[in-house]
Amino acid sequence: MKKKQTASKTGLKVLLCLILLAAVCAGGVFLFYHSQLSPVSESQEEVVFEVKSGESLNAVLPRLEESGLIKNSLCAKVYVKLNKTDSLAAGKFVLTPSMSTEEIIETITDATKLIHDDITITFIEGEWLKHMAEKFESDLGIDADELMTLWNDKDYLKSLMGDYPFLTEEIFNEDSRYLLEGYLMPNTYAFAKGSDAQTVTKKLLDQTLKVYNKYKDEIAQHELSVHELFTLASIVQYEASKIEDMKMIAGVFYNRLDIGMKLQSSVTVCYAIDKEKSDSWKSCEVNPTFDSPYNTYMVQGLPPGPILNPGADAIEAVLAPTESDYYYFMADVYGDGTVYYAETYAQHLALVNKYLR
Repeated sequence: MKKKQTASKTGLKVLLCLILLAAVCAGGVFLFYHSQLSPVSESQEEVVFEVKSGESLNAVLPRLEESGLIKNSLCAKVYVKLNKTDSLAAGKFVLTPSMSTEEIIETITDATKLIHDDITITFIEGEWLKHMAEKFESDLGIDADELMTLWNDKDYLKSLMGDYPFLTEEIFNEDSRYLLEGYLMPNTYAFAKGSDAQTVTKKLLDQTLKVYNKYKDEIAQHELSVHELFTLASIVQYEASKIEDMKMIAGVFYNRLDIGMKLQSSVTVCYAIDKEKSDSWKSCEVNPTFDSPYNTYMVQGLPPGPILNPGADAIEAVLAPTESDYYYFMADVYGDGTVYYAETYAQHLALVNKYLR
């Protein structure tokens, strides 16, 4: 009898262990499934994604994964089966990696969210305001001079400040060339034909607001004001292309500011003399005494405002710079673009003589 009871207890324990193991496995599968439906990243970069006529979800989901918009096409298929979603709307949609799989599927199955005859314009990180206006004129037919006037209209910009907290009184510096320079976030945008100057302006500012909201806590706690951060980010954007260099260069500029050293950034001279990027970089290097409030060889601290429109990476770099003992840097413009750093001016000169002369 005791042997039967012992065997019964052992069998019960085994059964409980199996049930527990099954529960753990089920829980693990459940957690994995939901994690694979979460957004790919926090990036707000807009991607125009096209669903072709007659295309099935089974064909679209792998393309969404390849485009970096969803994490796992298989889990997405399970979601579609469970929610009995299969009616795709053919056409173009604006999606971002920050959308969950659920949000993306809801979007591409909703015909009201289709882009109808929209015109797509891409603004790259580091664009000047005047060049953005030129793109709007050539691609959308909005007069560039009208845009530039609007972007420099103090009353208009004051009317926007309630909706866009990153626009502060500091933008109205009397030495600023263009008041809205630095605040139009680079991205790929879809604009409806016939859009006017104010409509496209607000669309770009809406994207800037998304980036600002992502970092607003760090911005609020920073010793620099919003305008100063955007200004420094614009210089960092112009100086570097890789995020690791942006963070390092931001740290170098903070080191200079901390000891009262001038920023001495040649890219601010480029903006001061209105040098086109197609011109020789030497035209900036040989003009350190150019008389302008934007020339950081001549003025102490930051220029009156941004010198271009920085991207999110540059803003992140000035909020989370790499700490170092460096006070100098230079890029190997004749080679692979590697940025070299130095603690002393003598070390910096040695690098310049090695790579630039």
